[in-house]
Amino acid sequence: MSTDPNRTSQSVYTGQDNAGRHILADSTLVHFPVNLFASVMGFAGLTLAWMAAGQIGVAGADAIGAVLRVFTTVLFLGLVLAYTFKTAWYFPAVRAEFEHPVKLNFFATIPIGAILLAQLWLPAYDGIARFLWATGTIGMLVSTLATVNSWLHQERFQPGHVNPAWFIPVVGNMLIPVAGVPLGYVELSWFFFSTGFVFWMIMMTIVIARLIFHKPLASRLQPTLFILLAPPAVGFLALHALETNGLTTLTRVLFYTGLFIGLLLASNLTRFMRLPFFVSGWAYAFPVAALTLAAIRMFTLTQYAGLAILSVGLLAALSFLVAVLTVKTIKAGLGGDLFGPEPAPEPAQQR
Repeated sequence: MSTDPNRTSQSVYTGQDNAGRHILADSTLVHFPVNLFASVMGFAGLTLAWMAAGQIGVAGADAIGAVLRVFTTVLFLGLVLAYTFKTAWYFPAVRAEFEHPVKLNFFATIPIGAILLAQLWLPAYDGIARFLWATGTIGMLVSTLATVNSWLHQERFQPGHVNPAWFIPVVGNMLIPVAGVPLGYVELSWFFFSTGFVFWMIMMTIVIARLIFHKPLASRLQPTLFILLAPPAVGFLALHALETNGLTTLTRVLFYTGLFIGLLLASNLTRFMRLPFFVSGWAYAFPVAALTLAAIRMFTLTQYAGLAILSVGLLAALSFLVAVLTVKTIKAGLGGDLFGPEPAPEPAQQR
């Protein structure tokens, strides 16, 4: 398998027949992308934002949140079922994704999806939330250990492979306290928050160095730049859950760091709008949702009117973004682009 981050194969090796010959499958399921689970994160973030929107006076927020909660849960279960069949029938294809320098990191979106669903079902359905949180937390620990081990014990990854998606399997641990603390798992939540926070510091340095000193990201990876927004926003929400004494110096630093990164990304909006649609486009959604939730929470803590305006604007932008991504994903699925072989490598970009 090539380690060129811009290179993909036209078909997927899925095993051997009785004569030992390689079998190449060309079916919808074998090409089912693990990074499609990022759509669950996007819808879960949108749902959480609408469930919190009542705090800034948005009418009908609870009803919209309730509908989105059911839809997000069904979406997650459907994707899990599909990927389970892919694992059972085309395991070599799954293994190939795990060995890919980009797709590897999206396996963590599966347990993250469960953790986010736990937040959606709290506090009304404590038993369901507890099960989802425990399942997601165990999956997150396994995913983090497997991914970091893969990074440390291999020779195929190069500096040019690094991109913001590498945050997902390690920094995703910071999501665990948001539901973990209300469920009573405070010390365990501190463990995962500490892991995610320290690795964010490490990975942020590595990713920024890669972005500055190496060739620009391939077009299909450009949306992952929005993942830079998620760690400070999620870190703000998690630390506020862990420290119940309101705002602290660090929570303020995290919120305003996220706000600056949001402005930085917004200043490049036209660049992102010119990109064609890739399934990696779902990387836009959850980080924007995390910043929206952080802004709403910050407003409730400070009662600063500017934050209420910001929250409403972010909620509107997030809702529009998820709607556009949903339409484009459905069109790609119907057109055969979503579940087909990946396109030929694009030429390397020049600065």
